[in-house]
Amino acid sequence: MEPSLKNHVMLVSFPGQGHVNPLLRLGKLIASKGLLVTFVTTEEPWGKKMRQANKIQDGVLKPVGLGFLRFEFFHDGLTEDDKKRTDFHAYLPHLEVVGKREIKNLVKRYEKEPVKCLINNAFMPWVCDVAEELHILSAVLWVQSCACFASYYYYHHRLVQFPTETEPDINVEIPCMPLLKHDEIPSFLHPSSRFAAFGEIILDQFKRLESHKPFSILIDTFQELERDLIDHMSHLCPEIIINPVGPLFKMAQTISSDIKGDISEPASDCIEWLDSREPSSVVYISFGTIVHLKQEQIDEIAHGLLNSGLSFLWVVRPPIEGLNQEPHVLPRELEEKGKIVEWCPQERVLAHPAIACFLSHCGWNSTMEALSSGVPVVCFPQWGDQVTDAVYLVDVFKTGVRLGRGDAEEKIVPREVVAEKLVEATVGEKAEELRENARRWKEEAETAVAYGGSSDRNFREFVDKLVTKPVTREKTRKNCNDNKVS
Repeated sequence: MEPSLKNHVMLVSFPGQGHVNPLLRLGKLIASKGLLVTFVTTEEPWGKKMRQANKIQDGVLKPVGLGFLRFEFFHDGLTEDDKKRTDFHAYLPHLEVVGKREIKNLVKRYEKEPVKCLINNAFMPWVCDVAEELHILSAVLWVQSCACFASYYYYHHRLVQFPTETEPDINVEIPCMPLLKHDEIPSFLHPSSRFAAFGEIILDQFKRLESHKPFSILIDTFQELERDLIDHMSHLCPEIIINPVGPLFKMAQTISSDIKGDISEPASDCIEWLDSREPSSVVYISFGTIVHLKQEQIDEIAHGLLNSGLSFLWVVRPPIEGLNQEPHVLPRELEEKGKIVEWCPQERVLAHPAIACFLSHCGWNSTMEALSSGVPVVCFPQWGDQVTDAVYLVDVFKTGVRLGRGDAEEKIVPREVVAEKLVEATVGEKAEELRENARRWKEEAETAVAYGGSSDRNFREFVDKLVTKPVTREKTRKNCNDNKVS
């Protein structure tokens, strides 16, 4: 079967695991409906790793469902050890200049299979500039919660008060959201954030939403999880079509495909080890691919685990290259109580009956996977959307207990508190309540992605509109500001 030349979609991803994975899931879903999808990211470091993991040949079509997926990787002009790679302020502007040129060339190269729509994720907001210049449709995949989307939107349009340098402790009130304390808003929006560059690039996307109307904003959430807020944001700016199509990892499980964005190799006996554990007896610990805790905090978590008496599976990642991080050291006696690995298949781990709770940094990918797997969370956020996700897990979804408030707190959580929270989330009445709430969200997530469910319907409508829209984008001059409410 040949893919439809009229329905070619190009996805452009920031080179990072938390970005590649969700966008690749979306790409597989789109391809499965009979479309041709080209997935693009940088050659260094991600292209090389993905090529090796998937046995990829550049430009070669891989069948996915009724359609096809292929990969293209472009050089960003930097050597692998260039210091600019670890300097966000320097790398992002460089990536924009190189990326715009490379994506334009790539779109033109496929003129016999004209690209109908460009889709980007966070940190690549300039992709919609390319779409505008080439007169093709554009869409955005938002890989955080709708609550974080609303926070950035309200901040950008100055619709409510946010913390400032002179008033850093202001609490934030956004309709359909719980009151967020100053350290609970996405931390990139706080004036004291040491990661202000991240916030600037995300806000850059919101600036472009005004001048380059996207065909759709796809959000990795589901209607039942954030219903009131999704409805509110849809009415606030009706020209931006907000499509909750998550959990994407569960949606993607409905497709038979061995293509993966996660390039790490699993610990060979990880699942087998869990098979030997009793149901709801293991604490799963992972802080994502970027968070690197201080050794002092790692020590407290380790001794808290020992004091709790609980069995565990702990993912301790090696330091990120180029950031001068020291590898974490764990006490030897810890190995007798559980298992320590550098990587594991998180989706499979969270779905395993042996898992009692998840000690997590509360990144949105991990949050969605925990909710959709029915696993309570011990919340240890650090920065960014993590601190907001923790609020929702604890106070709204009611599947979490709070261990910390984020790195802005500048506090080491002691081992006594670690042990207390781990036990609270695994044993007793509170643990039963958390598990029951988590079970309900799991059912809601499964219903959302099932045939006829809210996310399934939203995704099908997105594809239907995509294939029926003209190739040349319609320019609209109506500004979203006309529809704002205060």
